[in-house]
Amino acid sequence: MLRISEPVAFAAVALCAGAAAAIDVRTRRVPNQLTLATAVLGVALAASHVSGVTVAGALAGCAIGLLLMLPGHVIGATGAGDVKLFAAIGTLLGPTHVVAAFIYTAIAGGLLAVVVAARRRRLQQTMERTAAFVRTGGSNVGEIEHRTANNRFAYAPAIAIGALAAALGA
Repeated sequence: MLRISEPVAFAAVALCAGAAAAIDVRTRRVPNQLTLATAVLGVALAASHVSGVTVAGALAGCAIGLLLMLPGHVIGATGAGDVKLFAAIGTLLGPTHVVAAFIYTAIAGGLLAVVVAARRRRLQQTMERTAAFVRTGGSNVGEIEHRTANNRFAYAPAIAIGALAAALGA
């Protein structure tokens, strides 16, 4: 577990996730260079024993992060940059805390989705489509993810919130 007493590891999570969130909000993309640098940093911190994560733990965190986020990308709910970012953050958090980060990220993402839908005056429609998605096992994903649906939003802020919550041991 990352602890506040490990300021370098916590700072790495805050800076990498925060930078990704800021860039995603502004450009709606998470740069590959940032995700690669984050992953390399996570493995380097583990190799130098600066974080509480071993090299094997960093690699496992990356793999688990990828596996947790990939289904969302396959159905069109998240972008590839979000998947790669979460996997890279997994190198900083390790396998146990990347799972916690995923749960926190899902909660933060759901709350952000509600805020975005409300600001776009589409909350009722979003809730109805979400209920239909759950009821039908995702058969309406094409309708939800249609280009004109205007339901996309930057997800890196949710990842940042989830990663920071997990890093704090919340």
